Amino acid sequence: MQQQQQQRRMFTATLLALVFLLAAVSTTEAGKKEKPEKKAKKSDCGEWQWSVCVPTSGDCGLGTREGTRTGAECKQTTKTQKCKIPCNWKKQFGAECKYQFQAWGECDLNTALKTRTGNLKRALHNADCQKTVTISKPCGKLTKPKPQGEFHLLKAA
Repeated sequence: MQQQQQQRRMFTATLLALVFLLAAVSTTEAGKKEKPEKKAKKSDCGEWQWSVCVPTSGDCGLGTREGTRTGAECKQTTKTQKCKIPCNWKKQFGAECKYQFQAWGECDLNTALKTRTGNLKRALHNADCQKTVTISKPCGKLTKPKPQGEFHLLKAA
């Protein structure tokens, strides 16, 4: 009997210790939330302005671009960043601009060109891209319809 009472006291003491520990943790967390936040130091640094990505070699692949910003108290006003130009993008519209193109249109017989329009799909590194572009290419070999052969019926004599 005495052993059961001792076990109950031990259980009660453990339970009280656990409750006390939980209360202490929640009070500490509450205290952290109540602390006033440090005021953010205002900076006179402007936004980064980036040049276009310049490939290290060729016209696509890995390269670098330069960033600049203004501000008297800025620690850093210029920096270089690595970048990549995908090799399957149309370079004539800017190497950092990706377009979704429609199907080629019919051949214009006056100019011997066909055209299609592309809508901006993605701009890398906040590049300044046109929203819509149009490209043309030669129609290729124009095929004239073959004249139908004349059939003469021969009378059997």
